Amino acid sequence: MCSRGYSVPMSDKSAIEWTEATWNPTTGCDRVSEGCDNCYALALAKRLKAMGVEKYQTDGDPRTSGPGFGVAWHEDTLSAPYAWRKPRLVFVNSMSDLFHARVPVSFVRDVFQVMRETPQHTYQILTKRSKRLLRLASDLHWPENVWMGVSVESADQFDRVSHLQAVPAAVRFLSCEPLLGPLSGIPLDGIDWVIAGGESGPNARSLDPEWVREIRDRCREFSTPFFFKQWGGVRAKSGGRTLDGKLWSEMPTPRHAPRTLAEASL
Repeated sequence: MCSRGYSVPMSDKSAIEWTEATWNPTTGCDRVSEGCDNCYALALAKRLKAMGVEKYQTDGDPRTSGPGFGVAWHEDTLSAPYAWRKPRLVFVNSMSDLFHARVPVSFVRDVFQVMRETPQHTYQILTKRSKRLLRLASDLHWPENVWMGVSVESADQFDRVSHLQAVPAAVRFLSCEPLLGPLSGIPLDGIDWVIAGGESGPNARSLDPEWVREIRDRCREFSTPFFFKQWGGVRAKSGGRTLDGKLWSEMPTPRHAPRTLAEASL
């Protein structure tokens, strides 16, 4: 969960550069590492609670979460992807973490079933709970239209990469955002895509261009697609997203062709 940047917290279009839509069958989260310190979703959940939005009325522990950001799962949201006729690239849980310990295993399986039954869409899941991801991976059916990623904001989180490498997802990706330090020697064996970017918001931490170049060059070494999302700043778009005069918008090569549900059943 939590790529730094604004996203409509429902089944709708997204302003996140590397996806097309967001789908939030769960909401809420808790801080687990430094990358969570300025979480946009935490601040947004507080506003949505004040606006009376039903999905954001559960409060989290004030030590790790906040108003409207308590972990909750929403059965009524599971049906949304069936109604989307046009294939789309979907970020799952821009406002939560599907592998949070409080999300029941049965509900995680329900989410995977929806993704399996809507093969016309491609789903991107991002987690910081890589240990639980690895623990549940063998109990989940991994359809080819599911991309699985982990957040790696600093070298202290390289263990998340090793956990992801053992997961049988068709596409495995890393989100190095907000990038908080150099990731020298980041392991990319079995990794199909890397996103990097700086933090945004009033308390945004600075991004050293050399950290980004190091990741880009590492991706080149492994022939791994590289996507540079933003330099960040007070506003997400403040610094643009060009690196050395170039936009880096590489995407992983899909290992499946989008199909309709009818075609999938043939």
